[in-house]
Formats: sequence, C-alpha cells, structure tokens
Amino acid sequence: MKIFVTGATGYIGRAVAEAFRRRGHRVAGLTRSAAKAPGLEAREIEAVVGNMRDYRTWRSAAKDADVLVHCAVEYGAEYQALDLATVEAFLALRAKTLYTSGVWQYGPCGSKPVSEAYEGKPLLPWRSEHEDLVLKAKGIVLRPGCVYGGAGGLTGLWFQGTLEKKAAPVVGDGTNRWAMIHLDDLAELYVRAAESAPKGELFNATDGTRVKTAEMAAAASRAAGAGGKIKTLTLAEAENLYGGLAHGLALDQLVDSSKAVKLLTWKPRFSGFVDHADRAFSAWKAHTQAPAA
Repeated sequence: MKIFVTGATGYIGRAVAEAFRRRGHRVAGLTRSAAKAPGLEAREIEAVVGNMRDYRTWRSAAKDADVLVHCAVEYGAEYQALDLATVEAFLALRAKTLYTSGVWQYGPCGSKPVSEAYEGKPLLPWRSEHEDLVLKAKGIVLRPGCVYGGAGGLTGLWFQGTLEKKAAPVVGDGTNRWAMIHLDDLAELYVRAAESAPKGELFNATDGTRVKTAEMAAAASRAAGAGGKIKTLTLAEAENLYGGLAHGLALDQLVDSSKAVKLLTWKPRFSGFVDHADRAFSAWKAHTQAPAA
C-alpha cells in the first residue's frame, strides 16, 4: 500500500512511518524542516517538505495514498484549527484515515480499567469532536497511552529532571498510574490497524501495566544515576513548569486495550517502563545529545 504520514519526523510519526516501511509499504512522510528530509530518505521514506497550514504543500503526496495517517502536532494557538483542517483534508480525499488521539481523552478513570466505550471527561473536548468526524467517515482512531522509548516522550521529563535536579519530578503524591505503551509496540498497532482494522473503530494502545508513577519515576531516577530519588510537585508547581500538560501528568488511569488484541491480533511485546528504564534512559540520552536528523 501507499502510506502518507504527517509528523513523520516527530516522536510518534517517525516510528510509525518506519514501521510501515519495514512492512514493505511505500511511505511518504510530511516534515516541516527541509534539514530533516535526508533523515527520512535514509530510512527509505519519501520526504515531503510542507506543513499543516498549507494543504497545497502535501496534497499531491497524499492524494495517491491508500492510507492517510495523522501523527502531526503543532502546539500553540493554532493547535485545534490546524488539526481540524488536516482531518478535513484527509477525509475529503476518501482514503482510509488513521487519527492519533490519546488516552487522556478519558480523563480520570478511577480504579477499574476502562475500555473504548467509556465516556469520561476529556482534557481536550475539541479532540473528541475530531475523533467523531473520523469515525463517522469510517476511519480509525488510535488512543495511545503515555509513550516511552526512543527519544523519550513524557518519560523524558523524569530523565531531564533527574539530570538537572538530581530527582525525577512527579505531579501529586505519585500514587496515580499512567497507562503506558512502548513506541515500537504503538507503531506496530498503526500498521495492523491500516492493514486489517474494521472501518469506523476506536482502539486504545496501552501495555496493561498498572505501576504507580512514583515507582516509574524512581526507576527513571535509578537509571539516570540518582538512586531512585524523586521530587513530588503540587499541581500548581507543575503548572508553572509544564503549563496545561500538568493536568494530564496528574491523571490516574487504567486503560484496557483488549479490543486491539482481539480484533487486530496485536500484543505489546515490551513488559513495561520499569523493566526497560535503563535502556529507555540510554536511548533518551543518545537522542538528546545527537544532532537532529
């Protein structure tokens, strides 16, 4: 198949584009930076230099694709508008669309794992509206958990905090739980969804671990050489550091992904962040020290 991926030089988008190519698909990837284009070409991914503000910069690459995958995020005042414009452009092309959302759309979940049928209090209500557009058009919505591996994702906050402050920062008292997923397991789910998913479906992407954030942060601290030391932050303190992101970091969530296991025969291979914290730190450090590709 021909695949077009937005955000192909981003954290999730690059892993997704590479996973499709490893499966033998022809892949074109959108990047805002001409300097990053050679990094895509080196991975046998056609580099498309453009941006979500100007559909004309990538329309020719997208219009011939069998599958359109939206992984790009542009934080700032135009975040919602650019996301919607990209979704609408994808749906107008009438190809199979995969849309990246996230488990934070469930809001605080309580003590029992929630499925795709759970209606919570989303942190970004507008994103749920974009999900609905995709689902009504028979596309696929993926809700990843907190992603780790490679360049780090949210777990990079623990590593960075440990190196800078000698302790991994935790929002709240650390008894909350994040729904986690390794980057490579997540990328594999995108491929399976594109190749075989029924139309108009929502899938969670989590590894099923139920470890408290204090335990995971301590593992990150040990990996980074601080002996497991963590520093708890109030929500107000976290907002000063991370802005609105702090509310997501404070969530307590258990999210079930058995639907993807059943319908797509997908099964996470990584056993959880604590087991892989040492390698995750090494990978994060290598990425932060390496020049952008």
